[in-house]
Amino acid sequence: MELSDYIRILRKNWLVIVATTLIGIAVAAGYSLTRTPMYDASSRVFVSTQAGGTVQDLQQGGTFALQRVGTYVQLVETPIVLNPVINELGLEGTADDLAQRVSSSTPLNSFLIDISVQDADPVQAANLANAIAASLTEAVESIELRSDSQQSPVQLTRVKDALPEARPVSPNVPLNLALGGLVGLALGIGIAVLRAVLDNKVRTARDVEGLTDRPVIGAIPFDPKAKERPLILEADPHNTRSEAFRALRTNLQFLEMDGGHSFVITSSLPSEGKSTTTLNLALALADAGKRVALLDCDLRKPKVAEYLGTEGGAGLTDVLIGRARVADVMLPWGKRPLYVLPAGKVPPNPSELLGSKQMGQLLDALSNEFDVVLCDAPPLLPVTDAAILARSTAGAIVIASAGRTTTSQLSGALDALDTVGAKVAGVVLSMVPTRGPDAYGYGYGYGYGGYGTYVPSKKRGDKRSGGERRGPAVETSATDPLI
Repeated sequence: MELSDYIRILRKNWLVIVATTLIGIAVAAGYSLTRTPMYDASSRVFVSTQAGGTVQDLQQGGTFALQRVGTYVQLVETPIVLNPVINELGLEGTADDLAQRVSSSTPLNSFLIDISVQDADPVQAANLANAIAASLTEAVESIELRSDSQQSPVQLTRVKDALPEARPVSPNVPLNLALGGLVGLALGIGIAVLRAVLDNKVRTARDVEGLTDRPVIGAIPFDPKAKERPLILEADPHNTRSEAFRALRTNLQFLEMDGGHSFVITSSLPSEGKSTTTLNLALALADAGKRVALLDCDLRKPKVAEYLGTEGGAGLTDVLIGRARVADVMLPWGKRPLYVLPAGKVPPNPSELLGSKQMGQLLDALSNEFDVVLCDAPPLLPVTDAAILARSTAGAIVIASAGRTTTSQLSGALDALDTVGAKVAGVVLSMVPTRGPDAYGYGYGYGYGGYGTYVPSKKRGDKRSGGERRGPAVETSATDPLI
C-alpha cells in the first residue's frame, strides 16, 4: 500500500482511533484514581573501615569496604535489619511485608548505600528510612565485630536523613495518562489497519483495477433521494449525479469495441443501480443527439416501464415469440431521439429467449437503425441471462456498488462474462460517497415474481411518459420478420 492508502485508512477510521485513544486515557485515569498515593523517602549511609595511618593500610581498608558494600546492600531487606525497626515503630506485619516496600542500592564503585522506603504516609516513610539506616548500622557492627576486639573494623555513618516528601511518587498520573493514550492510539490504528486488510468491499477504482484490466468508465455519486427521482437527468439536470452520467456518456463514446455500439448493462447482484444507470445513460446519450434504443432485457423483474411511466404490457417478449413487431411495441419517449422497448410479459424461459436467434437478429437490426443500443439485463451471479445476451453485443458494462459489492462478487461477475466469451466494455462504480476518504473525485431474489413496485409521479408520467405513439420506432423491413 502507498502512503495515500494509509492516510485514507486513518481518515476512514478516525472515530475508532479517537474512541480507543479516549478509552485508553479513561482506563489510565481510572487506574490512577483508584490507587493509593505512595510517598518515597530515602536515607544514605557511608561505609568506612578502621585502618592504620599508612597509605597501604588506607588502600587495604578501602578495598575491604568496597567489597563489603554489595553485601550490606543485600542485608537491608533481611529480618536482622527489619525486625528491630518493626519493634521500634510498633508496625504490624512481618519483615517480609516490610521488605516489599524497601529498596536499597549503591552507586558503582562507591562507599554509599541508599535506602528507600515507600509508604502511604510521607512522615512514616521518612521514619522508616531513617530507622532502617540506623538498624543497618547496628547490624553491620554486630556482624563484623571480632571476638578479639571491642570495636568493629567497619563503621556505617548516616550522611543523609530521610525527609517527608510533598508529592507522591505513585501513581504518576501524567505518565499513566500518556501511556494510556499511546496504548489506545496504537490499538485504534491496529484496528483500522486490520479492518482495511479484512475489508473485501469494492470502494475505489483501485479495487477494480486489482480484479480486471478493463477501465472504470464512470463513477456515479450516491444520492439519498435516488428512489424518489431515478431519472435524475429529468428531475435535476444540473445535479452532480447528472454530470456523472454525462461523463459516463463521454467515456462510453471513446471506447474501442470493434465498431460495435450495443451494450448490455448489468451488475453482480441486485440493487446496485443498473436500471437507473441504464435509463440515465440513455437520456444522456439522447441529449447529445444520439438515436438511442433502450431495451428492457430483464425478463424476470422488469423495471424500465415502471421508471419511465410507459405501457409495459407488450414488449420484447412478444417480439421474440413472434406475437408483435418492434414497430408496434417500441415507443419514443419524451422529446429526445430515445426509443424504449419494454420487457413485456414475464416468460417462463427468459434465458432461452435472450440467447435465441431471434434476439441476435433483433440486436443486429436495431444496431443498424440506432446510434447506440442499451440493454438493461439482470445481474450476473443469480442468473445467466446477462452473460448470454452479452455475447451478441459489443460488450457488457458492469455496475458495482461502492461499499456494497465485494471483490469476490465482482470477480465472479467478470468471470461469468469471460466464461461465455463476452467482452467487458468497462466497470461503473455506483453509489460512490460524495464525502469522506472513499469519495471518487468530487436480496434480488431472481425467480419469476416481482421485486417491489416503483410508482412514477403523475406529473412525470403524464408529461413525459411517451405512451402516445408517434410513429414507428424503427424503419420497417420486409425481409426481417422481427421488424
